[in-house]
Amino acid sequence: MNGRALVAWNLRRIRVGQGISQEKLAADAGVDRAYLGGLERQTENPTVDLLDKVAGALAVSVSEFFMVPGPGDHPPKPLRSGRRKE
Repeated sequence: MNGRALVAWNLRRIRVGQGISQEKLAADAGVDRAYLGGLERQTENPTVDLLDKVAGALAVSVSEFFMVPGPGDHPPKPLRSGRRKE
């Protein structure tokens, strides 16, 4: 798995694990939502500064984006779309 794929995998894993939408994370990190989606789809190539912003918004270390998944790990599923029930 290359670096861009690792970042995409772990970004989605962390974001979904925290129950945060791409839109909210993008707003919290001060980046465009479409760009954040591109990171998760591996169509964008992030800078270290951008990873630092996103890591700060997620309250994790930048190194979390480079954790290698285990052999039996499945790709993280996206969050359920639509509004949350209160």
